[in-house]
Amino acid sequence: MEILDFSDELEVKVKKYQRGEAANLEVLKDKKLKGQLADREELYKKSANAAAKAEKWLMQTEAGRLEADGIEKTWRFDQHAIAKEVDVASRKNQFDLILPGKNHALKEVAFHLGPYTLDYTASGRYMVAAGRKGHVALVDLHTMKPIKDMQVRETVRDVVFLHNELFFAAAQKKYTYIYNQAGAELHCLKEHGSALKLQFLKNHFLLSSINKFGHLHYQDITTGQMIGNYRSGLGRSDVLQVNPYNSVLCSGHAGGTVSMWKPTSAAPLVKMLCHRGPVTAISFHPNGHLMATAGMDKKIKIWDLRKYEAIQTLPGHAKSLDFSQKGLLATSTGSFIQVLATSDSQDYGRYMIHTMAKGYQINKVLFRPYEDVLGIGHSNGLSSVLIPGSGEPNFDSWVANPYETSKQRSEKEVRVLLDKLPPESIILDPTKIGTLSIKKKKEKRTKQDLEEEKEAAVAAVKNVHLKKKTKGRSKPSKMARKKQEGIEQAKRLFVEKNEDGGANKKQKRITEMSDLPVALQPFASRKTS
Repeated sequence: MEILDFSDELEVKVKKYQRGEAANLEVLKDKKLKGQLADREELYKKSANAAAKAEKWLMQTEAGRLEADGIEKTWRFDQHAIAKEVDVASRKNQFDLILPGKNHALKEVAFHLGPYTLDYTASGRYMVAAGRKGHVALVDLHTMKPIKDMQVRETVRDVVFLHNELFFAAAQKKYTYIYNQAGAELHCLKEHGSALKLQFLKNHFLLSSINKFGHLHYQDITTGQMIGNYRSGLGRSDVLQVNPYNSVLCSGHAGGTVSMWKPTSAAPLVKMLCHRGPVTAISFHPNGHLMATAGMDKKIKIWDLRKYEAIQTLPGHAKSLDFSQKGLLATSTGSFIQVLATSDSQDYGRYMIHTMAKGYQINKVLFRPYEDVLGIGHSNGLSSVLIPGSGEPNFDSWVANPYETSKQRSEKEVRVLLDKLPPESIILDPTKIGTLSIKKKKEKRTKQDLEEEKEAAVAAVKNVHLKKKTKGRSKPSKMARKKQEGIEQAKRLFVEKNEDGGANKKQKRITEMSDLPVALQPFASRKTS
């Protein structure tokens, strides 16, 4: 085993954060530009060193990954083989909860409460699960004990945590409700209607939903104000996902289109034709630049949102998709789960597979933050399987602390409320926030351009075919005269069109001067801006 000393290990980490090879500045003749680029290269070098040192001392835990020897394949390892090799704490994350309902009239177990959907808090410690037939449960995954288990006695289509584990929203049969940790109903959000899917924008404290009529709603949970209520115009949709990079909401529709929305615009920011059939699932990579979509055309596509192009197309149908913190992609269809990972060629390939026992139909798959765990909501309950290398091994207690106390939670709640972003800050490219928008001056056309436009206008008139008329009105002399008149008229219109700009500027200047008081008019600048 080769042992690297500290300097060699640090050099390896520095290379990971560098932005490629440094530019060759010796060929530049401009001294000012050369100095500016040299300063920038020095800044990049310092930032790479700082990031490498931070990783060395603050991120002690390294992410694991399944590795196959020889002709072995990682997707051939099942959960039993993995459970034998992990520690006791990790083995506890592997479970199957079969949650049957009870028919009180027959006094026996007669039906199931699924299919189940689930959601995790940002720290990954708490899980809320909801069955279609009204069962809602809040669980502490560190102690594996239920905090609250209740029956709302009506259909529950989706459930999502709000800013922490104390509050969660449930999309029920008629309205959307907000509950606290004790199961008490706090609010009934009637404006959302019969919501099919919920998403929470944590940086803006906005609860968004799409209902069975295709209406998109944004509601501020701190003030209760309805920020946006828009009609998608693309029909019923139960596919809704938020991009973690820019908080843009993405919805999939029956026509194969994917539309991106922000709360301050009634029209979609982007509309993409992703599939030749209904879109069944959408998921975003944690960096926000990759999007995975699945459709009824039995294709799973990976999109680069910087170019809006499909960079990879995989065969297969998926009802649910989810990216992990480390970029693994989980897909599910029927009772089969497939986890995809990037290889050396940067393309996604099969990494792990898992089949549910007794053919349980999977409704949703979701990676648990900061753990190598994949949560599964299926027709008969909940399951959890181990996916090595899926979670971020080092957590930032300032962002998400799985071990935070009640005092830390209260302080964090105040801090995030003070840092709350306005809805107007949601744009496709958040890096533009804080920059200046420079208006480009209209380029003045040269004399040569004007001559070329004039010749093009004259040529267009010359090519016009004149209709032949009877009784001597189609004589060659008359036809030539008509063509000449058309050429002169085209020249005249071209000259008038180009002179209108100066006349308009002059009229604007006169109007501005007349708006000033009489005493100030002599001092007004005659130079046009």
